[in-house]
Amino acid sequence: MIVLILYGFFLFLFLLGLLWVFIPAVYGLPSRPTNPERIRAALKLANLQPNEVLYDLGAGDGRVLLIAAKEFGARAVGVEIGPVQCALIWLRVTASGFGNKIQLQWGNFFTADLKEADVVFIYATSRQMPRLASHLANQLKIGARIVSISADFSEWEPSHFDEPNLIFVYAMPPKEGSLTTYLLKNSV
Repeated sequence: MIVLILYGFFLFLFLLGLLWVFIPAVYGLPSRPTNPERIRAALKLANLQPNEVLYDLGAGDGRVLLIAAKEFGARAVGVEIGPVQCALIWLRVTASGFGNKIQLQWGNFFTADLKEADVVFIYATSRQMPRLASHLANQLKIGARIVSISADFSEWEPSHFDEPNLIFVYAMPPKEGSLTTYLLKNSV
């Protein structure tokens, strides 16, 4: 009987782990946590202000949401496709006491309504950026900022760039150009 219970428990853990990896991978984005110091640097570079609305696309374990709410005073909305990740975020938000400042949307961020966003946080791969660029350009209001970790929008010129941390910030509407045009303008 004990063996059967242990077998069931380990099967449950295996299925949770499989869902953690498989669901986001189907949509092309691996679950990759961001270092908290890099998150803080990104949110500072994006100039996130108290009571602004931050959307984290692919919220993972919720660490960006918690840092934005706790340390920056922002209202944070996470968009996450993985059901296990959503459950973990819900548990972390509930335990943190910041449930009134953090909201979670279970769904695909390529179709999410982002019209309320003042800042959008993205940690995606360069393969997803062209598709994401058109969605963001259609959804975001003038003055909204996009902060991207590791991958840039190849046809947009960033407004700020943190080279050591590889953080890109874009202001809406997007300015035509690239990282190269930004670096050339700022090398003088």
